[in-house]
Amino acid sequence: MHEAAKPIPVKYLHLAPDDPLPEVPNPLPSRVVVIVEAEGSAQWQAATSDWLVASGCLYMMAWGLGCSSWDDSVDWALLGAFRFEDIPPERFVMTSWHENETLDDVFFFCKQCALHDSVNLAQTVLLHIAKQPAEQRIMDVYAQA
Repeated sequence: MHEAAKPIPVKYLHLAPDDPLPEVPNPLPSRVVVIVEAEGSAQWQAATSDWLVASGCLYMMAWGLGCSSWDDSVDWALLGAFRFEDIPPERFVMTSWHENETLDDVFFFCKQCALHDSVNLAQTVLLHIAKQPAEQRIMDVYAQA
């Protein structure tokens, strides 16, 4: 099942490395662009990946510092969430990393290609991992992609 042509709402979320993770009261099926401009500990990355899977992330795209490790980390979090057994199609998380691309390119990919085979995605989350937030800059780049 693919999304209709209507735009998917976009949400910006800033996390500083090693920050506590927010609660997930009502997970929504989401595509998430992880924008890594500062790296946290390996334990925090693993916990954040678990949080992404629990939050309803069904398509994760990583960009920035060490982005390929996020691809692996979210894959492991998904496997762990299902105790390394079969993953139902509606819970499968597609992951990708975009090491040699611009943020514009990743956002274009997100808008045009990041669809789930089994679920309509309800939102796009721009997860900005950085020491300081930059919501306006990130949202502007996303809007122009």
